[in-house]
Amino acid sequence: MDVGGNGGGLPVNNKQRAMIPNKSRGEFTRNPRKDSEGLSESPDLEFEYADTDKWAAELSELYSYTEGPEFALNRKCFEVEFRTHVAEKKWTELGAAEHRAHAMRLLDGLEVIAREKRLKVARAILYMAQGTFADCSSEAEVQHWMRYNIFLLLDVGAFSALVELLNMEIDNSAACSSAVRKPAISLADSTDLRVLLNIMYLMVETIQQDDPADKPEWKIIRETFKTELGSPLFNNEPISVMLFGMVTKFCSGHAPHFPMKKVLLLLWKSILFTLGGFEQLQSIKVCKREQMGLPPLPEDSIRVVRSMRAASPPASASDLIEQQQKRARREHKALIKQDNLDAFNEKDPYKADDSREDEDDNDDNDNSIEGETFPLERDEVMPPPIPHPPSERVSFPKGLPWAPKVREKDIENFLESSRSKFIGYTLGNDTDTVVGLPRPIHESIKTLKQHKYVSIAEIQIAKEEEFQKTPLSGGEEEVELSSTELLYQGILPSLPQYMIALLKILLAAAPTSKAKTDSINILADVLPEEMPTTVLQSMKLGVDVNRHKEIIVKAISAILLLLLKHFKLNHIYQFEYMAQHLVFANCIPLILKFFNQNIMSYITAKNSISVLDFPYCVVHELPELTAESLEAGDNNQFCWRNLFSCINLLRILNKLTKWKHSRTMMLVVFKSAPILKRALKVKQAMMQLYVLKLLKVQTKYLGRQWRKSNMKTMSAIYQKVRHRLNDDWAYGNDLDARPWDFQAEECALRANIERFNSRRYDKNHSNPDFLPVDNCLQSVLGQRVDLPEDFQMNYDLWLEREVFSKPISWEELLQ
Repeated sequence: MDVGGNGGGLPVNNKQRAMIPNKSRGEFTRNPRKDSEGLSESPDLEFEYADTDKWAAELSELYSYTEGPEFALNRKCFEVEFRTHVAEKKWTELGAAEHRAHAMRLLDGLEVIAREKRLKVARAILYMAQGTFADCSSEAEVQHWMRYNIFLLLDVGAFSALVELLNMEIDNSAACSSAVRKPAISLADSTDLRVLLNIMYLMVETIQQDDPADKPEWKIIRETFKTELGSPLFNNEPISVMLFGMVTKFCSGHAPHFPMKKVLLLLWKSILFTLGGFEQLQSIKVCKREQMGLPPLPEDSIRVVRSMRAASPPASASDLIEQQQKRARREHKALIKQDNLDAFNEKDPYKADDSREDEDDNDDNDNSIEGETFPLERDEVMPPPIPHPPSERVSFPKGLPWAPKVREKDIENFLESSRSKFIGYTLGNDTDTVVGLPRPIHESIKTLKQHKYVSIAEIQIAKEEEFQKTPLSGGEEEVELSSTELLYQGILPSLPQYMIALLKILLAAAPTSKAKTDSINILADVLPEEMPTTVLQSMKLGVDVNRHKEIIVKAISAILLLLLKHFKLNHIYQFEYMAQHLVFANCIPLILKFFNQNIMSYITAKNSISVLDFPYCVVHELPELTAESLEAGDNNQFCWRNLFSCINLLRILNKLTKWKHSRTMMLVVFKSAPILKRALKVKQAMMQLYVLKLLKVQTKYLGRQWRKSNMKTMSAIYQKVRHRLNDDWAYGNDLDARPWDFQAEECALRANIERFNSRRYDKNHSNPDFLPVDNCLQSVLGQRVDLPEDFQMNYDLWLEREVFSKPISWEELLQ
């Protein structure tokens, strides 16, 4: 059996592995096209990016299919307790007072010393949180009772009791040492932890769903719970910090039995609930800009991305062969001289040229299989000056989706180069003096200033510089203790370890990772006690293991993205601190490794068995599972969680590399361009946008040949990615292309981050030069000084040795 400490391989033997179809090994592929028209005819993926999937999907992902028999066990534990105290009635038939009395009774039962009894009571509470499903006839009814029961449990104080029990289990050294010694860990090793984490997750996930039909008192309970969850009320730290501690303990090897998927899901939902999702981030950004006196955002980015359409993916091999045959037929036409071609390449690559119109269809074939077929002709992007008759015109886009932006630094650089070119002198940072410059330069500066964008980060950096320059006269900084600030303060001491731990688990869960003996075992809460004996059981476990890994990737990608976005809004140096530690922990090559797979296979993977998903499986009679029904999977066009993970990871990569020259060069060094181009095959506008952004920042370093061979990709970048006026991304003659001291850039950033953290959070090690000094002789001599006991006993000796026996030259003292 292959169940050793690896996070990669399937827990079945070689004979069984041979019997498992490719699908269960994460190699499921499907051919969405039935005709010979190519993939460009396939429709866009109907995917709506949001903070989370639908509520039912998020509930079902909490449980692995191996946990299925435990639903009946929870029900049994509840009914034993219920029948003892309540007459033969259903839970759904009782009144509110009886419901509350029984919930309080169960809560008291959690305080018993005997572990077995405590576990039974915890299972009864879990059954309540699962919606007392035996009394329900539909999934909607289960969800209704879940919401009712969870608000009831929260109201009687169940969450605090669960946190205390969870702390006890984390510190349970006997369980940890027994798990470390075991050769193979299974579901049974994490029973207590799983029950507690299940209840806590169901409570957080249910309460964070805002339902307009909620009673007024529920709305108050919800807001109070949200504040408490983000405050340092549990062990003097927010709940998220406690969960981060579990992640590092698991990765260090001291607690291999921790059910990591559940911990990560609870961590993600706690951060999402306390800090807010993408919509809340947008509104916080708008408010902050208003407070800082900055102009409003040029557009609502969420709305712009949602309205985008996907471009067609790269061509298939058959399309490329067809194009090559067309090119061969064209060779009979008049040949163009090589020097004319070179002259063309020196021109604007977006300018349409009728003599080259036919050639442009196939300019990707220089790269053979790497070619693209974006249906974006050059004259769509920048129309030629010669007007065509209406019948020949291609329909133009109504406009670019994003308003262009310019930084203050770009205006300064433009003015400096113009002054040195036309006048021969420079003025430093002056962006107003235009004396002696030609009229067109005046117009250019006016246009640049119209589109100038000042970010919140720039204001924060300027303020921080001011605090560092004037530590005494700058005054005290007022730090708003928001949930984000409290979380940053909580994770600051161990943030590097948390980032390394998350990336270790992400590596173990990535489908491209090979099973290694030294990698961490992330399958502790999915492997059954007894290994499968039939092919059907092996197939089911295979699906379960792949699904388990996908859910872990989804949770980690969402946690990292949410933290990066919230820290960036709260303070830029909080974001930079986290981002730098992710880069130091090799996050950039790890994400590229993740995308270096058949990404279409990953996005269309069918690693789920819908009849076993909660709450479907507890309401309906389960049909008999067969190999065919496992093979079939669901009928969805794609897997929501996998597409969500891919977009999150691309967004994280964008956040880490934006405006960081040294990190952009890492993308080039790790040869990310072909990997990212393959990801463009996914016809989803948002995913394509973030891929094109990553290609845009490195285009100038990929060489002229790459740009010539990928003109369709260049056109797509032009159409979909925001323009930075004066940005020379498409040519490669930017100053940034010169040799660069990458280490110096990161070191300077690190020094700024350390100064910020030390000034704001390190109160014990304040600079002694800036501490207030008491110069009044009377108050200094009047201070009471507590001398140590041994000094008081030997005071006479000290006087003799240090004072009386040493000659004092009073003349020198007076001088």
